[in-house]
Amino acid sequence: MKIIGKTTFSLLFLLVATLLTASQSHAQERMTRAEYIAKWRHIAIDNMETYGIPASITMAQGLLESGAGNSELARKSNNHFGIKCKSTWTGDKVYHDDDAKGECFRAYPTVEESYEDHAEFLNVNKRYESLFAYDITDYKSWAHGLKAAGYATAPDYAERLIKLIEEEHLYLLDQTDGTTLYDNYMADKLGIKTSEPTPKSGSEPQPAPQPTPTVTRDMTTAYSDRGIDPDNFRVTINSHHGYNVYKTNGAHYIIAKEGDNYAKLGKLFEMSASTLRRFNDVGSATEPSAGDIVYIERKSARWKGSNLLHTVTSGETLHTLSQVYGVRLDQLSKLNRIRPSDPLSEQQTIKLR
Repeated sequence: MKIIGKTTFSLLFLLVATLLTASQSHAQERMTRAEYIAKWRHIAIDNMETYGIPASITMAQGLLESGAGNSELARKSNNHFGIKCKSTWTGDKVYHDDDAKGECFRAYPTVEESYEDHAEFLNVNKRYESLFAYDITDYKSWAHGLKAAGYATAPDYAERLIKLIEEEHLYLLDQTDGTTLYDNYMADKLGIKTSEPTPKSGSEPQPAPQPTPTVTRDMTTAYSDRGIDPDNFRVTINSHHGYNVYKTNGAHYIIAKEGDNYAKLGKLFEMSASTLRRFNDVGSATEPSAGDIVYIERKSARWKGSNLLHTVTSGETLHTLSQVYGVRLDQLSKLNRIRPSDPLSEQQTIKLR
Protein backbone atom coordinates (compact mmCIF):
# COMPACT_ATOMS: atom_id res chain seq x y z
CA MET A 1 0.00 0.00 0.00
CA LYS A 2 1.34 3.43 -0.94
CA ILE A 3 1.21 6.08 1.73
CA ILE A 4 0.82 9.80 1.26
CA GLY A 5 3.15 12.33 2.88
CA LYS A 6 3.66 12.09 6.64
CA THR A 7 2.21 15.50 7.46
CA THR A 8 -0.83 15.01 5.24
CA PHE A 9 -1.53 11.56 6.59
CA SER A 10 -1.07 12.60 10.21
CA LEU A 11 -3.65 15.34 9.69
CA LEU A 12 -5.93 12.84 7.97
CA PHE A 13 -5.50 10.39 10.83
CA LEU A 14 -6.36 13.03 13.42
CA LEU A 15 -9.38 14.14 11.38
CA VAL A 16 -10.67 10.57 11.05
CA ALA A 17 -10.18 9.90 14.77
CA THR A 18 -12.08 13.10 15.55
CA LEU A 19 -14.91 12.27 13.15
CA LEU A 20 -15.27 8.77 14.59
CA THR A 21 -15.84 10.23 18.02
CA ALA A 22 -18.11 13.03 16.82
CA SER A 23 -20.32 10.58 14.95
CA GLN A 24 -21.09 8.74 18.21
CA SER A 25 -22.62 11.80 19.82
CA HIS A 26 -22.32 15.54 19.35
CA ALA A 27 -22.72 15.95 23.09
CA GLN A 28 -19.89 13.55 23.88
CA GLU A 29 -16.77 15.46 24.94
CA ARG A 30 -14.57 12.67 26.21
CA MET A 31 -11.40 12.14 24.20
CA THR A 32 -10.82 8.64 22.84
CA ARG A 33 -7.53 6.78 22.95
CA ALA A 34 -7.06 7.28 19.21
CA GLU A 35 -7.58 11.03 19.50
CA TYR A 36 -5.21 11.25 22.43
CA ILE A 37 -2.46 9.33 20.63
CA ALA A 38 -2.91 11.38 17.46
CA LYS A 39 -2.74 14.64 19.40
CA TRP A 40 0.27 14.05 21.64
CA ARG A 41 2.42 11.31 20.13
CA HIS A 42 4.75 13.80 18.42
CA ILE A 43 5.87 15.08 21.83
CA ALA A 44 6.46 11.54 23.07
CA ILE A 45 8.62 10.83 20.02
CA ASP A 46 10.54 14.10 20.43
CA ASN A 47 11.21 13.26 24.08
CA MET A 48 12.33 9.77 23.10
CA GLU A 49 14.96 11.32 20.83
CA THR A 50 16.06 13.82 23.47
CA TYR A 51 15.89 11.77 26.67
CA GLY A 52 15.89 8.12 25.59
CA ILE A 53 12.47 7.32 27.11
CA PRO A 54 10.46 5.00 24.83
CA ALA A 55 7.60 6.88 23.18
CA SER A 56 5.37 3.88 23.88
CA ILE A 57 5.99 4.23 27.61
CA THR A 58 5.30 7.97 27.58
CA MET A 59 2.07 7.51 25.63
CA ALA A 60 0.90 4.58 27.78
CA GLN A 61 1.56 6.51 31.00
CA GLY A 62 -0.23 9.55 29.59
CA LEU A 63 -3.23 7.45 28.58
CA LEU A 64 -3.37 5.65 31.91
CA GLU A 65 -2.62 8.51 34.29
CA SER A 66 -4.88 11.05 32.55
CA GLY A 67 -7.66 8.72 31.42
CA ALA A 68 -6.78 9.65 27.81
CA GLY A 69 -6.84 13.33 28.77
CA ASN A 70 -10.26 13.14 30.45
CA SER A 71 -9.33 13.17 34.14
CA GLU A 72 -10.03 16.26 36.21
CA LEU A 73 -6.32 16.69 36.89
CA ALA A 74 -5.60 16.63 33.14
CA ARG A 75 -8.49 18.87 32.08
CA LYS A 76 -8.09 21.54 34.76
CA SER A 77 -4.35 21.42 35.50
CA ASN A 78 -2.79 19.91 32.34
CA ASN A 79 -1.15 17.24 34.50
CA HIS A 80 -1.15 14.12 32.30
CA PHE A 81 1.23 11.97 34.34
CA GLY A 82 -0.06 12.26 37.90
CA ILE A 83 3.19 13.81 39.12
CA LYS A 84 2.93 15.12 42.67
CA CYS A 85 4.54 18.31 43.88
CA LYS A 86 7.52 16.98 45.87
CA SER A 87 9.74 19.36 47.83
CA THR A 88 11.61 20.65 44.77
CA TRP A 89 8.54 21.81 42.83
CA THR A 90 8.25 25.61 42.55
CA GLY A 91 5.46 25.82 39.97
CA ASP A 92 1.69 25.98 40.31
CA LYS A 93 -0.07 23.44 42.53
CA VAL A 94 -3.49 21.85 42.87
CA TYR A 95 -4.86 19.48 45.48
CA HIS A 96 -6.63 16.18 44.82
CA ASP A 97 -7.47 13.06 46.76
CA ASP A 98 -5.22 10.18 45.72
CA ASP A 99 -3.41 7.74 48.02
CA ALA A 100 -4.26 10.24 50.78
CA LYS A 101 -6.76 13.08 51.01
CA GLY A 102 -5.85 16.47 49.55
CA GLU A 103 -2.47 15.56 48.04
CA CYS A 104 -0.46 18.19 46.20
CA PHE A 105 -0.09 17.77 42.42
CA ARG A 106 1.82 19.81 39.89
CA ALA A 107 -0.15 22.11 37.57
CA TYR A 108 1.08 23.28 34.16
CA PRO A 109 0.14 26.12 31.81
CA THR A 110 0.06 23.69 28.86
CA VAL A 111 -0.04 19.95 28.17
CA GLU A 112 3.30 20.25 26.39
CA GLU A 113 4.91 21.40 29.63
CA SER A 114 3.45 18.39 31.42
CA TYR A 115 5.12 16.09 28.88
CA GLU A 116 8.43 17.95 29.21
CA ASP A 117 8.31 17.79 33.00
CA HIS A 118 7.54 14.06 32.88
CA ALA A 119 10.68 13.47 30.79
CA GLU A 120 12.81 15.63 33.09
CA PHE A 121 11.29 13.96 36.16
CA LEU A 122 12.44 10.53 34.97
CA ASN A 123 15.76 11.84 33.72
CA VAL A 124 16.98 13.60 36.89
CA ASN A 125 15.44 11.34 39.54
CA LYS A 126 18.05 8.80 40.64
CA ARG A 127 15.42 6.18 41.44
CA TYR A 128 14.75 5.85 37.70
CA GLU A 129 18.41 5.89 36.66
CA SER A 130 18.60 2.13 35.99
CA LEU A 131 15.78 2.32 33.43
CA PHE A 132 17.99 4.12 30.92
CA ALA A 133 20.19 1.04 30.59
CA TYR A 134 17.29 -0.75 28.86
CA ASP A 135 17.01 -0.67 25.11
CA ILE A 136 14.61 1.96 23.83
CA THR A 137 12.42 -0.77 22.30
CA ASP A 138 12.26 -2.81 25.54
CA TYR A 139 8.97 -1.37 26.78
CA LYS A 140 8.30 -4.34 29.06
CA SER A 141 11.46 -3.77 31.09
CA TRP A 142 10.67 -0.05 31.25
CA ALA A 143 7.16 -0.77 32.50
CA HIS A 144 8.35 -3.16 35.22
CA GLY A 145 11.18 -0.78 36.09
CA LEU A 146 8.78 2.12 36.62
CA LYS A 147 6.71 0.01 38.97
CA ALA A 148 9.76 -1.27 40.86
CA ALA A 149 11.07 2.29 41.26
CA GLY A 150 7.77 3.37 42.84
CA TYR A 151 6.22 5.52 40.13
CA ALA A 152 2.76 4.23 41.07
CA THR A 153 1.30 2.23 43.95
CA ALA A 154 -1.07 0.06 41.87
CA PRO A 155 0.24 -3.53 42.10
CA ASP A 156 -0.56 -4.21 38.43
CA TYR A 157 0.84 -0.90 37.12
CA ALA A 158 3.41 -2.54 34.82
CA GLU A 159 0.88 -4.97 33.39
CA ARG A 160 -1.57 -2.15 32.69
CA LEU A 161 1.07 -0.17 30.80
CA ILE A 162 2.09 -3.21 28.76
CA LYS A 163 -1.55 -3.99 27.96
CA LEU A 164 -2.11 -0.43 26.69
CA ILE A 165 1.05 -0.53 24.59
CA GLU A 166 0.08 -3.81 22.96
CA GLU A 167 -3.62 -3.04 22.51
CA GLU A 168 -2.85 0.29 20.82
CA HIS A 169 0.31 -0.91 19.01
CA LEU A 170 2.26 1.91 20.66
CA TYR A 171 5.48 -0.08 20.37
CA LEU A 172 5.54 0.95 16.72
CA LEU A 173 6.37 4.51 17.84
CA ASP A 174 9.65 3.26 19.33
CA GLN A 175 10.94 2.09 15.96
CA THR A 176 12.89 4.04 13.37
CA ASP A 177 10.32 6.08 11.42
CA GLY A 178 7.75 5.06 14.04
CA THR A 179 5.25 7.71 12.96
CA THR A 180 4.94 6.17 9.50
CA LEU A 181 4.73 2.65 10.91
CA TYR A 182 1.96 3.71 13.28
CA ASP A 183 0.11 5.62 10.56
CA ASN A 184 0.25 2.55 8.32
CA TYR A 185 -1.22 0.45 11.10
CA MET A 186 -4.03 2.97 11.67
CA ALA A 187 -4.72 3.22 7.94
CA ASP A 188 -5.18 -0.54 7.77
CA LYS A 189 -7.31 -0.52 10.91
CA LEU A 190 -9.57 2.26 9.61
CA GLY A 191 -9.66 0.90 6.07
CA ILE A 192 -8.17 4.05 4.57
CA LYS A 193 -6.84 3.55 1.05
CA THR A 194 -4.23 6.11 0.17
CA SER A 195 -1.97 6.56 -2.80
CA GLU A 196 0.39 9.16 -4.05
CA PRO A 197 -1.14 11.43 -6.70
CA THR A 198 0.10 10.89 -10.25
CA PRO A 199 1.45 14.19 -11.62
CA LYS A 200 0.08 15.34 -14.94
CA SER A 201 2.79 15.20 -17.53
CA GLY A 202 4.08 18.65 -18.37
CA SER A 203 1.30 20.42 -16.45
CA GLU A 204 3.43 21.74 -13.63
CA PRO A 205 7.01 23.00 -13.47
CA GLN A 206 9.46 20.58 -11.90
CA PRO A 207 11.14 21.74 -8.67
CA ALA A 208 14.68 23.00 -9.00
CA PRO A 209 17.31 20.45 -7.97
CA GLN A 210 18.41 20.85 -4.36
CA PRO A 211 22.09 21.53 -3.68
CA THR A 212 24.06 18.54 -2.51
CA PRO A 213 25.46 19.05 1.00
CA THR A 214 29.23 19.32 1.27
CA VAL A 215 30.47 15.94 2.47
CA THR A 216 34.02 15.34 3.64
CA ARG A 217 35.61 12.21 5.03
CA ASP A 218 36.37 12.76 8.71
CA MET A 219 37.40 10.79 11.77
CA THR A 220 34.43 12.24 13.64
CA THR A 221 31.55 9.79 13.70
CA ALA A 222 28.58 11.75 12.36
CA TYR A 223 24.92 11.26 11.61
CA SER A 224 22.79 12.81 8.88
CA ASP A 225 19.16 12.43 7.96
CA ARG A 226 20.16 12.71 4.30
CA GLY A 227 21.10 9.05 4.01
CA ILE A 228 24.82 9.50 4.67
CA ASP A 229 26.53 6.66 6.52
CA PRO A 230 26.40 7.86 10.15
CA ASP A 231 29.61 6.04 11.02
CA ASN A 232 31.93 7.56 8.45
CA PHE A 233 31.06 11.12 7.42
CA ARG A 234 30.72 14.63 8.66
CA VAL A 235 28.10 16.60 6.76
CA THR A 236 28.02 20.38 6.41
CA ILE A 237 24.39 21.42 6.79
CA ASN A 238 24.72 25.20 6.62
CA SER A 239 26.93 28.11 7.61
CA HIS A 240 26.35 30.90 10.10
CA HIS A 241 28.56 33.91 10.82
CA GLY A 242 31.54 32.17 9.26
CA TYR A 243 31.03 28.84 11.05
CA ASN A 244 30.18 25.64 9.22
CA VAL A 245 27.21 24.00 10.92
CA TYR A 246 27.33 20.21 11.06
CA LYS A 247 24.84 17.62 12.18
CA THR A 248 25.76 14.56 14.22
CA ASN A 249 23.20 12.10 15.55
CA GLY A 250 20.43 14.60 14.92
CA ALA A 251 22.04 17.56 16.75
CA HIS A 252 23.73 20.58 15.16
CA TYR A 253 27.23 21.69 16.13
CA ILE A 254 30.14 23.85 15.03
CA ILE A 255 33.91 23.62 15.39
CA ALA A 256 35.39 26.21 17.77
CA LYS A 257 38.02 28.63 16.49
CA GLU A 258 40.98 30.22 18.21
CA GLY A 259 39.80 32.77 20.79
CA ASP A 260 36.24 31.45 21.00
CA ASN A 261 34.37 31.27 24.27
CA TYR A 262 30.82 30.29 25.17
CA ALA A 263 29.71 33.90 25.71
CA LYS A 264 30.86 34.90 22.21
CA LEU A 265 29.36 31.82 20.55
CA GLY A 266 26.15 32.20 22.52
CA LYS A 267 25.76 35.76 21.20
CA LEU A 268 26.31 34.58 17.62
CA PHE A 269 23.80 31.75 17.92
CA GLU A 270 21.32 33.70 20.08
CA MET A 271 21.48 31.74 23.31
CA SER A 272 23.11 32.15 26.70
CA ALA A 273 26.57 30.86 27.54
CA SER A 274 25.06 28.70 30.27
CA THR A 275 22.72 27.07 27.74
CA LEU A 276 25.67 26.28 25.46
CA ARG A 277 27.57 24.77 28.39
CA ARG A 278 24.55 22.64 29.23
CA PHE A 279 24.29 21.46 25.61
CA ASN A 280 27.99 20.47 25.76
CA ASP A 281 27.97 18.92 29.24
CA VAL A 282 30.65 21.21 30.68
CA GLY A 283 30.94 23.27 33.87
CA SER A 284 30.74 27.02 34.35
CA ALA A 285 34.54 27.50 34.32
CA THR A 286 35.11 25.61 31.06
CA GLU A 287 35.74 27.30 27.72
CA PRO A 288 36.19 25.64 24.30
CA SER A 289 39.57 25.23 22.65
CA ALA A 290 40.20 25.63 18.94
CA GLY A 291 39.03 22.49 17.16
CA ASP A 292 36.54 21.46 19.85
CA ILE A 293 33.06 20.35 18.90
CA VAL A 294 30.48 22.81 20.27
CA TYR A 295 26.83 21.78 20.10
CA ILE A 296 24.33 24.55 19.49
CA GLU A 297 21.34 22.42 20.45
CA ARG A 298 20.76 19.60 22.89
CA LYS A 299 22.38 16.28 22.03
CA SER A 300 20.28 13.17 21.66
CA ALA A 301 19.88 10.64 24.45
CA ARG A 302 20.45 7.75 22.04
CA TRP A 303 23.02 6.93 19.37
CA LYS A 304 21.36 6.30 16.00
CA GLY A 305 24.33 4.96 14.05
CA SER A 306 25.05 1.33 13.26
CA ASN A 307 27.97 0.79 15.63
CA LEU A 308 26.88 -0.56 19.00
CA LEU A 309 30.27 -0.36 20.71
CA HIS A 310 33.32 1.93 20.76
CA THR A 311 36.85 0.74 21.58
CA VAL A 312 38.70 3.41 23.56
CA THR A 313 41.97 4.80 22.22
CA SER A 314 44.61 6.82 24.06
CA GLY A 315 43.42 10.12 25.51
CA GLU A 316 39.69 9.55 25.08
CA THR A 317 37.26 10.34 27.87
CA LEU A 318 33.56 9.71 28.23
CA HIS A 319 33.00 13.40 27.56
CA THR A 320 34.98 13.37 24.29
CA LEU A 321 32.99 10.32 23.16
CA SER A 322 29.79 12.13 24.12
CA GLN A 323 30.82 15.00 21.83
CA VAL A 324 32.02 12.81 18.97
CA TYR A 325 28.89 10.64 18.91
CA GLY A 326 26.42 13.41 19.74
CA VAL A 327 25.03 11.58 22.77
CA ARG A 328 24.37 13.24 26.11
CA LEU A 329 27.07 12.56 28.67
CA ASP A 330 24.69 11.49 31.42
CA GLN A 331 23.09 8.92 29.11
CA LEU A 332 26.46 7.39 28.15
CA SER A 333 27.31 7.33 31.83
CA LYS A 334 24.08 5.52 32.73
CA LEU A 335 24.34 3.11 29.84
CA ASN A 336 27.87 2.06 30.80
CA ARG A 337 27.34 2.32 34.56
CA ILE A 338 30.40 4.53 35.03
CA ARG A 339 30.76 8.08 36.28
CA PRO A 340 31.40 10.83 33.71
CA SER A 341 34.73 11.66 35.39
CA ASP A 342 36.00 8.05 35.52
CA PRO A 343 39.18 7.58 33.44
CA LEU A 344 38.97 5.26 30.45
CA SER A 345 41.66 2.76 29.55
CA GLU A 346 42.89 1.84 26.08
CA GLN A 347 40.90 -0.99 24.48
CA GLN A 348 38.06 -0.49 26.98
CA THR A 349 34.67 -1.11 25.37
CA ILE A 350 32.01 1.59 25.67
CA LYS A 351 28.39 0.87 24.82
CA LEU A 352 26.81 3.36 22.47
CA ARG A 353 23.28 1.97 22.80
